[in-house]
Amino acid sequence: MGLSIRAYARHRGISHVSVLKAARAGRIPQEPDGTIDPAKADAAWDARTDPARKTPSAPASAAIATPPPLAPVPKPVATQPQREAASPPPVAPPSAASGATFAQARTMHEVAKAQKARLQVDRLKEEVVDRARASALMFKLARQERDAWITWPARIAAQMALEAGIDAHTMQTLLEAYVRDHLGELAALEPNFR
Repeated sequence: MGLSIRAYARHRGISHVSVLKAARAGRIPQEPDGTIDPAKADAAWDARTDPARKTPSAPASAAIATPPPLAPVPKPVATQPQREAASPPPVAPPSAASGATFAQARTMHEVAKAQKARLQVDRLKEEVVDRARASALMFKLARQERDAWITWPARIAAQMALEAGIDAHTMQTLLEAYVRDHLGELAALEPNFR
């Protein structure tokens, strides 16, 4: 049997709204009957709260002066199927593996900030290439190469036809067909900048 939300708030020396918000957010566990076990809740509260935002703990004399918690009002007895349907499932606190503690969250935040700062320094040193600019440059270079290949058969067909002893028009038509096939194969390639 634990404390009510208001009794636990008095125990911590904070407002009952803060305790209610912490319970709803899953920062402190609640018992199946809705009460709060002070030992479990204190440990969870300390583990999941920013140390800079903690309020100073209440003096020992204040803890002695607080009245004892009131006994909860007994609920009417329900049959087993009704009791299962009426009571909400117990709220489990988030596990530490999910990054629930404040210290873990702050560490992850600081690591991300350091990585961002390192990336900015690399950009200033011009050691990092912008992906959009690199893609635009690759597209421009590929288009220039394609245009050079498309005009090549018209420039060279007459010389090749003379050396091979065939009609220049036939040579140009054949060269254009093979060059276009090859450019079609090259167009299917996708650059990957990862």
